[in-house]
Amino acid sequence: MSLLSEDADPSEARAAARQAAAGALPNRVTFNRLELNGILNLYGRMVADGEWRDYAIDFLRDRAVFSIFRRASEVPIYRIEKDPRLARKQGMYSVISASGLILRRGHELERVLLVIDRKLAVV
Repeated sequence: MSLLSEDADPSEARAAARQAAAGALPNRVTFNRLELNGILNLYGRMVADGEWRDYAIDFLRDRAVFSIFRRASEVPIYRIEKDPRLARKQGMYSVISASGLILRRGHELERVLLVIDRKLAVV
């Protein structure tokens, strides 16, 4: 005996199963458009100055990571991480150096990026 009624279309059952399987995928942490715009503006300025040459973006289950490289074959010199689990504690944004030292952590991305943003200063 068939589990499907005679009125049901077998393709509808398969589509529902596919949607349920797609919904079971874990959510990923990502940078939104404003966050990515701020990071890429800083990155573009540093590339124009000849400081940085490459980047990578990783969207993981628990955090999003923007890695900055001096050369493509090296380890990242900085990692900008967004970890929503720390939003109510120390702030979800952090800048981490190549040695793993957390340079700055905070609730606002612009303020956290100031640690690596070298603007011209009048002397």
